[in-house]
Amino acid sequence: MPAIRVIQPEAGNCLRGKSVIVFRLKTSVRSNLLLIGALLAIFAVAAPVAADDPQTCADGVLNAGFYAYFAPVSYSADDDRDSEEFNAHLGYEADLLSALEAMEGAGLSFNRRAIAIWDDIWLLPAGPQFDLVGGGITILDSRTRDETGETLVSFTSGHITFRQSLLVRSDEAERLDSYDKLTSDLRVGALANTTGEFRLLQLTGLVDADGVLTAGVRIDTPDGTVVADGSADYVITAAGESPPVAGRLQLHPPVANMPQVIYLGDESGETELLAALAAGEIDAIARGEIGNRDAGSNSDGAFVVAVLDDSVEYGGFTLAADDGRAGCIDGKINWLTDNRTIGYAEWVEDPGVFMQRALLWNNREGQER
Repeated sequence: MPAIRVIQPEAGNCLRGKSVIVFRLKTSVRSNLLLIGALLAIFAVAAPVAADDPQTCADGVLNAGFYAYFAPVSYSADDDRDSEEFNAHLGYEADLLSALEAMEGAGLSFNRRAIAIWDDIWLLPAGPQFDLVGGGITILDSRTRDETGETLVSFTSGHITFRQSLLVRSDEAERLDSYDKLTSDLRVGALANTTGEFRLLQLTGLVDADGVLTAGVRIDTPDGTVVADGSADYVITAAGESPPVAGRLQLHPPVANMPQVIYLGDESGETELLAALAAGEIDAIARGEIGNRDAGSNSDGAFVVAVLDDSVEYGGFTLAADDGRAGCIDGKINWLTDNRTIGYAEWVEDPGVFMQRALLWNNREGQER
């Protein structure tokens, strides 16, 4: 086999961020050709979707839905659903979509409509009202299927990273600096059918990896209290729940080393959760890092993120499973995010970062024409 040397490219090199493999050819031509062919095949599989694909993605306007209550990632200019500004899209994902529209030759234009209901929002492109839906939706295989198991939607390339966290009152940060410290005398607020809820339940042992509730968990619902028996009749995941736990109001743990879980408010329940945390009615909020850090920075020091989940998740948009535009849109998203090297943190630093990438695309396209 030939000797191999790995060279790291200098700054500014067109292969930025990649190693260059150089061969000293001391074996037969046939052996080297076989080796090079194998490496090219590996690179072809590992390479991301072409970021500079000139393909036009769509003819006509796409109906794009966005979740209305996930500031600063995706939210409405006015929370009032009867307001004309309710369908005005703001936030990180709003700027990303605007940059997609600005890319010359991409053919992407979006008619945006706010969506107030979170439950099963990811499945909406399977129906007639929406072509594409976003709003801080974590990419999960379980969210591509309906309750019968039929695959209805697919996700675009992940464009934002999420980590789950616990927001607590600042004077409780040291006492509650680990999920392991959440005991039955503590009350943690969560939003139903979110990854924040599911990861909290997983990390504290209230559910297993499949979302099956631990035997003995008591669930308060509008119709009364039920008790999980450890079977698949009692399931909570980020994609949904079984009927007996729908509309849940509170989970009571069966043992002392698991917390109580409290559900407050409607789809825009972050407001109620933050008010309850400030009043001491709950001890923590289990939610994504972005939302919790934003709440902490707006609290004048009252709240702080005390715990971060080790697991990293990606968020994306959904389209119908048979939508042939998905790959093309992926390529454009990968260009705007520079293959995931530009994301939420860079947008916070410079909200115009995606539009700058779109202008760079347009300059390239103009030079090539």
